[in-house]
Amino acid sequence: MKKGIKIFWWVFFSGLLLGVLLIVSANIGLLGKMPSIKELSNPTALIASQVYAEDGSLIGKYLIEDRINVEYKEISPQVMNALVATEDERFFKHNGIDGRSLMRSLASFGTSGGASTITMQTAKNLFTEDWSTSSIFTRMTQKLKEAIIAVKLERNFSKEEIITLYLNTVAFSDNVYGIRNAAYTFFQKAPGELSTSEAAVLVGMLKGNQIYNPRKHPERSKERRNVVLQQMVRNGYLTPAEAAALGKEPIKLNYRKLNENTGLAPYFRGVLGEELKKWCKEHENPATGKPYNLYKDGLKIYTTINPRMQQYAEEAVAKHISKMQKILVAQKNVKSGAVWKEHENVLEAAMKQSDRWKNMKKEGISDDEIRKSFFVKTDMSVFAWNEKREIDTVMTPYDSIKYSRAILQAGFMAMDPQTGAIKAWVGGIDFKTFKFDHVNLNTKRQVGSTIKPLLYGLAIENGGFTPNTPVEDVQQHFEGFGNVPATTASCSNQTVPMAEALAQSRNCATAYIMKQLGNKGNDAAVRFVEFLKNVGVQTNIEPVPAICLGSGETSLYEMMHAYSMFPSGGFSVKPMYITRIEDKNGNILQSFTAERKEVISAVTSYNVINMMQGVMKFGTGRRAASYGINISNVAGKTGTTNDNSDAWFMGYTPQLLCGVWTGCDDRFIRFSSTAVGQGSSLALPVWALFYASCVKDKTLGLDSRMAFVKPDGVVTDSLPDWTKMRPANAEDSVEQVDASKASEY
Repeated sequence: MKKGIKIFWWVFFSGLLLGVLLIVSANIGLLGKMPSIKELSNPTALIASQVYAEDGSLIGKYLIEDRINVEYKEISPQVMNALVATEDERFFKHNGIDGRSLMRSLASFGTSGGASTITMQTAKNLFTEDWSTSSIFTRMTQKLKEAIIAVKLERNFSKEEIITLYLNTVAFSDNVYGIRNAAYTFFQKAPGELSTSEAAVLVGMLKGNQIYNPRKHPERSKERRNVVLQQMVRNGYLTPAEAAALGKEPIKLNYRKLNENTGLAPYFRGVLGEELKKWCKEHENPATGKPYNLYKDGLKIYTTINPRMQQYAEEAVAKHISKMQKILVAQKNVKSGAVWKEHENVLEAAMKQSDRWKNMKKEGISDDEIRKSFFVKTDMSVFAWNEKREIDTVMTPYDSIKYSRAILQAGFMAMDPQTGAIKAWVGGIDFKTFKFDHVNLNTKRQVGSTIKPLLYGLAIENGGFTPNTPVEDVQQHFEGFGNVPATTASCSNQTVPMAEALAQSRNCATAYIMKQLGNKGNDAAVRFVEFLKNVGVQTNIEPVPAICLGSGETSLYEMMHAYSMFPSGGFSVKPMYITRIEDKNGNILQSFTAERKEVISAVTSYNVINMMQGVMKFGTGRRAASYGINISNVAGKTGTTNDNSDAWFMGYTPQLLCGVWTGCDDRFIRFSSTAVGQGSSLALPVWALFYASCVKDKTLGLDSRMAFVKPDGVVTDSLPDWTKMRPANAEDSVEQVDASKASEY
């Protein structure tokens, strides 16, 4: 044998042996981890956890990759046809590796197309990491591994299962993964409802999901869609006439992508996410032997949120707070900037907490230079009450801090008082700009007069009071703690029925009631704090006599918990927002039910309801009638803290309990006029707008004529109209002015 021939065969067999060794090495994991038989049999990728409203509609997701799996039967055949025709014409004929395409690719050095099959691409999506590497050696190794995995996939799965796996894992435009999310994001359709043209658009993206993004590049996307249509003609899925007709049509998108800043209840989803992270740490995923991962394991979380109520709540907050914002910014001290006098430390802290300061600090710029940059006008976008919730403007970063901190905020919650199911949760005015939630357990504000019904409930339950018990509207002295209230300005020095004291929100009468529950030092305050804890207020409130007027701080969430005992007939009902959690396959992991505890008698709860109905008919809540609401079966209480820093309203019917807080995050930014800044003007209208919308929506089943059930043992439930029996005091006069000018705000 000639020497040249010997060398040829030596090289040939050496190369063949090397190839076999490479395949064996890759297969046993010497060239990088290979999936086990178990992993191949149960292939997974990152699956977004989904949040559902009470009607089953999707309201949000927690994700790393925006992906949700679907089954083969749920995908339109047109998607399958378009995919095979464009990406892998011989898909149903090869066993994972297409020899013909491979030889063609090698012969042309890749210029005539690649050799990657749908099965190999599925292997890449599921099992290959760092496949975007620029290293030729690494990519060649990955290709070898993908080919081996592809052959194994073909052995373990049918063609239908493989193509479904591919469509569930492939990346589309706008960081959307999987055919289901792509169909909903770009066309608001289920994947089984996609037309031939829509299927071609989505498949066309796969060649370059940024280049052929139909939202950003509609013309390129259309051209690519038409290429896909022609491929379908070539493979017999369409006739030339059908493709020609479809090719003339424009792409009709119906685009909507859910993210943390969009969709219903973004504040709620933020709070829910933190709760779910805790749940995941405490529960093990049997498939992995590790705690569940909220962002990877595809959990399905079913909540109590009612989408229609949530929408009405967000609209009510926006409608009223936007109007009140105009009044605030027109206020002299806010308009001139005088409100910031003696509060420069707040602005200084805000500067140092800003991204601008932190980024410049990382670049090694001195504090003095950074501070100077805050006084240079620059182009920026800031929050505004318009459709986009932002406006482009030119101002200094320092002024933008002042601007944003003078924005009115709000918190709103609505729940079923019988079950505790939260129906609506609005934590602020705009989640994109203001992430801080004003509803949750950790956000504390002074509650003002909304604390009074809780004290009156204790007085009736354990103090022997009735709605008609005479109480003295006189300043009270508590030994060691001074006078409550601090001044006599709001004291009428009259003796009035307890029900009138609540309706007119009389501070001095409330202090009198407090003192009757323990007349030594803070005995009554200690007793009241114990009662508050029993009915759902978890915050540690200092037991001082002034808490009877709302000096203590607590959260809207806790106030809702405490108030639930009235419409639920004496049972404290913990607010709940999750009904069940399922795994990705629909198996129930945990169900949740109402937590109810009897804390007062049904008679006591009805007596308080009766008095709070007086608030709405004759007292500080009567403004609600100006919104066209039937208030005959509504009970409520307004609340205003010192200098109008906080405005509250708590209102309920037999079917619905609501709470509203409004104010600025910096308490020194507030309305100068009590006529505008009190609870009846600033908070109550949010509830009124919401409730009016809910009653009009017959699908919600709310009946404004439904009365509270009167239990046996109630002596009387008739309350006089005190406004006709004696002159109004100063506070009542303010409320009368407000009610007459309700349409102005």
